[in-house]
Amino acid sequence: MKIVPFEKTQPVKPSTPERKAAGHPQAASGNAPTAADGSAKVAISPEAAALAAGTEGVFDAAKVERVGQAIKDGSYRVDPEVIADKLIANAQELLGRGSR
Repeated sequence: MKIVPFEKTQPVKPSTPERKAAGHPQAASGNAPTAADGSAKVAISPEAAALAAGTEGVFDAAKVERVGQAIKDGSYRVDPEVIADKLIANAQELLGRGSR
């Protein structure tokens, strides 16, 4: 994974109806479902809603600096048990989502 400086990331802007119609042939021709027919159901996660609202997450620059310095010094300690626990929890969460 490539990590870029925080200042250089650009927020993604939501598509406008005009942009959607221009990029989708069915939307332009009128064959796509519309909000009026009620056939489309969308659920937005709290994280997605926060992104759409433009709220930013907490960024602890001091912690990032401390971790970066510990890596440079060679004193950063990786705890394999914590990593394994988080991987298992993530896998269980993904499997739980897939069975619905």
